[in-house]
Amino acid sequence: MATTEIVTVQRRRKYHWPEAQLNFWLLIIWVAAGLNLGVFANFMMIQQQMSLGIPWLFPYMVTVSALAIIFLIIFMILIMQRQLLPGIVMVFSFILFVLWLAGLIETAIEFLGSSGGVNGNCNLYVLGQSFSGVSIDTLAYLEQKSICQSWQAAFSFEIVGCVFFIWMIVMASQVNRDQYE
Repeated sequence: MATTEIVTVQRRRKYHWPEAQLNFWLLIIWVAAGLNLGVFANFMMIQQQMSLGIPWLFPYMVTVSALAIIFLIIFMILIMQRQLLPGIVMVFSFILFVLWLAGLIETAIEFLGSSGGVNGNCNLYVLGQSFSGVSIDTLAYLEQKSICQSWQAAFSFEIVGCVFFIWMIVMASQVNRDQYE
């Protein structure tokens, strides 16, 4: 009786990612995630030092930024192994977009809120003032100005992060359809 041997040949599909766009995207998301992680961790430290309650936004954005950094590390490992699949990128980019958007909405409410918003208080009490010289007042002013500018940077990079996660979803779908060959 003759034996039949079945041989299957598996061909891996290669995806062609646009290098310049991918590297630019990685750089900006690293900056956005790192900035938000640092800013909101600093805000948590300030709130603890002042014995104030910590708003849910601060640990939320620290967590979301840390998740984005973990995603970027996995992303880069997959790039090095040439196994970056568009489907995985689209799913994780969408998840991070939704998480990032929730943080952006709450940050916008806190930052631009009509009564007692951070931006309004900064404009009224901090940015309209000017201190100089070696004094405790100058040091307090510089710290308050730094906090105001940290809010501005965090808000700005949350917007950038949302836009770039949408861009990655679009780019991954185009890679999946071989539009970058």
